[in-house]
Amino acid sequence: MTEKEPGMSDPLWHLSENSEELTCTELEFALMRCYEAFGRWQSECLASVSDTVVTGPENALLHLVRMNNRAKSIKELARLTNRDDIPNIQYSMRKLVSEGLVEKHGSGRTGVTYNATVKGVEVTEEYSDLRKRLLIEQLESQPQLGEQLKAAGKALNTLSGIYEEASRVAALYRR
Repeated sequence: MTEKEPGMSDPLWHLSENSEELTCTELEFALMRCYEAFGRWQSECLASVSDTVVTGPENALLHLVRMNNRAKSIKELARLTNRDDIPNIQYSMRKLVSEGLVEKHGSGRTGVTYNATVKGVEVTEEYSDLRKRLLIEQLESQPQLGEQLKAAGKALNTLSGIYEEASRVAALYRR
């Protein structure tokens, strides 16, 4: 066990023994809370504009299918969301299809793609309008928040790469 830094009291977390580790641990905890809050926000916002109840990640898939108004494959959706749980993505897509928000084209032989239905486009437009009223206007009312969000986005993209590499290395340590 390493020595604690001078002036540092007992760490709040078992994951941190110095100020750098504490900073990282607190960031990770904030990311977990933010992820859950973001998922609830997505789910509630969509439920407010339609009779559809989906999870935050399912809502994200709907918007990604709609992105650039072109069909997407499961592989593309997995890459765009940095996910590797293909069966869960397939389940979510079946759910979105059954809700009439997305339609499936092709087959295993020709390649399966998904695109938004007319209902899916209408729902995502209403979602966008509600998002602007409830979230974007609130964000815009905060001075300098725009620059902070840009910096946070860059930092999160960098962290994503660091966590990806660390997860590959950690896989080597499996028992």
